[in-house]
Amino acid sequence: MNAFDRYADFIQDFIYRNGWESLRGIQAAADAIFNTDDNLLLSASTASGKTEAAFFPILTLFSEDPPRSVGAIYIGPLKALINDQFSRLTELCKEADIPVWRWHGDAPQSQKTRMLKNPSGILQITPESLEAMLMRKHALIPKIFGDLRFIVIDEVHSLMRGDRGGQTLCLIQRLSRLAEANPRIIGLSATIGDPEAAGRFLSAGTERKTIIPKIKAQAVKWRLSMEHFYISPENTPDSDTNTEALPVLDQKTDTAPKNADAGMGYIFEHTKGKKCLVFVNSREECEAVTTTLRSYCEANHEPDRFLIHHGNLSASYRETAEAAMKDDDIFMTTCTTATLELGIDIGRLERAFQIDAPFTVSSFLQRMGRTGRRELPPEMWFVIREELPEPRSMLPETVPWKLLQGIALIQVYIEEKWVEPPKSDRLPFSLLYHQIMSILASSGELTPPQLASRVLSLNYFHRISQDDLKIMLRHLLKIDHIQRTEEGGIIIGISGERVVNNYKFYAVFQENEEYTVRCESQELGTIVSPPPVGEKLAIAGHVWLVEEVDHKRHLVYCTMIKGKVPAYFGDCPGDINTKILLRMREVLREEKSYPYLMKNAVMRLERARISAKNAGITDSPLICLGGSMWALFPWLGTYAFFALERFLKLKCGDRLGLKGLDSARPYYIQFKMKASPQEFFAILAEEATVEFDPIELVYPNEVPVFEKYDQYVPDELIRKGFAYGILNIQEMKSRIAEWEKYAL
Repeated sequence: MNAFDRYADFIQDFIYRNGWESLRGIQAAADAIFNTDDNLLLSASTASGKTEAAFFPILTLFSEDPPRSVGAIYIGPLKALINDQFSRLTELCKEADIPVWRWHGDAPQSQKTRMLKNPSGILQITPESLEAMLMRKHALIPKIFGDLRFIVIDEVHSLMRGDRGGQTLCLIQRLSRLAEANPRIIGLSATIGDPEAAGRFLSAGTERKTIIPKIKAQAVKWRLSMEHFYISPENTPDSDTNTEALPVLDQKTDTAPKNADAGMGYIFEHTKGKKCLVFVNSREECEAVTTTLRSYCEANHEPDRFLIHHGNLSASYRETAEAAMKDDDIFMTTCTTATLELGIDIGRLERAFQIDAPFTVSSFLQRMGRTGRRELPPEMWFVIREELPEPRSMLPETVPWKLLQGIALIQVYIEEKWVEPPKSDRLPFSLLYHQIMSILASSGELTPPQLASRVLSLNYFHRISQDDLKIMLRHLLKIDHIQRTEEGGIIIGISGERVVNNYKFYAVFQENEEYTVRCESQELGTIVSPPPVGEKLAIAGHVWLVEEVDHKRHLVYCTMIKGKVPAYFGDCPGDINTKILLRMREVLREEKSYPYLMKNAVMRLERARISAKNAGITDSPLICLGGSMWALFPWLGTYAFFALERFLKLKCGDRLGLKGLDSARPYYIQFKMKASPQEFFAILAEEATVEFDPIELVYPNEVPVFEKYDQYVPDELIRKGFAYGILNIQEMKSRIAEWEKYAL
């Protein structure tokens, strides 16, 4: 029997009504769900119907044998994604009278109350809201989920590289135990780099294997372009900027103001009359770009045609942008961060812009997948912006790193279909603290053995030892986050209650201390570290004058003004894989051209290749910049680069006579050195062969806080987690071994 014939009548009617001519990968999903008891990882391209592929068979089974409680949980990483899927699932389930419930911070309380009275159907929830439910509705979990059969995790790739994914796995295990249920896990994603590793991630703690069906991808043509612009001090185009190259993809319109920043003017011109997205890599940059583009509208006496969407904005601002994107009659452009990277249906977009290069292939593919819906080809325009080098700039500063990174991200996928694999070897001590406190908050008093059993049996903590847990618990007793009862049990302490009772406790991702920004009664969003009264700030795509800062209540009152605010662009490059750095080196080495490069980008790459060849930076990793000043180009990803920096300073620094070591992570390291190049490589090779404890690469007295709850973790565990879970020493040693030939 094929998938269509097996579906319930209301599913078949839905398929007919929507005019679907083929079921694409749905047959594979249906086979796994109908005919096995295994977990399932469904990896298929964006807009390929993955959600329906999972829910068609689930809803068919529910119509045949209705669950006695909530039968399926849909876990989404974003409230906006849940809201979007809620509409789709509600339409699908209406005829079969299968309820669909939303449970997150913006969902109506009345709906939550109805669900608690009559738990049934499908519950859509974020990891944070599921955490809150386990803590606050602990006694009701068996009633709500006693017959739970499926847990569908959407955009599963977004949860696989940090504590939030670990939290999700812990929550699934805890919920299954409490409810005495054994749900099957179904993961959905468009960008899985290592499907087998992702399958193991989903199966952790479930005692089931994960089926990963091979779904033949439909042939898709991409429309890609990449252009390069200098940011000159006067904000005017440099002599290389030649907009005559633009007709390759579009007609030149000359709509930007004459003194516009070249890259911003390019975006301004090629979004007019179109529905587009502009992706940036930080919230600060998102605000600065939106403000700049809106100022161009004002300079040209045009209506504002730019919207903004990022995680710090109030729900009303985000929802306004989402609604406008879905409206086919509104031709506006939204500047955004990763918040619109995931699978929210935002309608018929004509193209996406990417300012500079994203950090991962996964992110590039997700952003590319935002366009190309409803029979349009996916289309992305990279806008690479670079500060005009000073006349006396050292060689490494003149390399167009973002241009190389953008090309490398595209090429590794085109050539090898490579996407970043999940990172599963961390020591998640911050999450360990969080789950200890959450389990105690929900369970009340536990004996030390009971607590240890509940925590260490969570599969995500497989690298955490009993000794690690003892160190953690002793520290938490010391700082009064937990306390001993007269009977010898453990409960939440007074200091711990202040943490656990804050609504922000449910999230494990890092949140800075945020201030709510208001203009009269209107909430604009949130910012971190507000400027003093009288200064300006940028939020919601406009500029505001700070009138009052209430530090006690974390409120900022302001009024709208005209003008620009220079945004702070941080120097953290994100988690870039070594594979990308090596491909960047190949971009400099090879002579091939790339069909998506526009004229300025072609010229800039050509000059970079000539400079690299003359300087020898692709042949030797160590280059003399003059005198005793050297530059090392290791071509290593972020965490191996971290390890190399520390190895040079702490293990080799004295022998090499290193001074003034300065890094542009993860691209190069500059320093002064007394040793010769041969001595440099010989000493590195010699020191790398000596066995050492990774903890030796943590600086004296350093406590490298990375995660949200590290502030409550004992220093020795933070140091251990960084040394053994963050620093990629093995990859660093492999690279040093490759350099031994330069010591001869």
